Amino acid sequence: MDINMSEDLGFAFEIMGKGMFSIFVVIILLMAIVTFIPFITNKFEKRKNEKAE
Repeated sequence: MDINMSEDLGFAFEIMGKGMFSIFVVIILLMAIVTFIPFITNKFEKRKNEKAE
């Protein structure tokens, strides 16, 4: 009984760790996208201004 219980606990921690890791990866990806959006929009605005002139 004790061996099975600790094995189940280990599996639970493994699944929980994978879930937390995936959440952190999604948060980091969203932060990177939000950080690079102003740089990308500035480049497109500069191209439009150069074509207009």
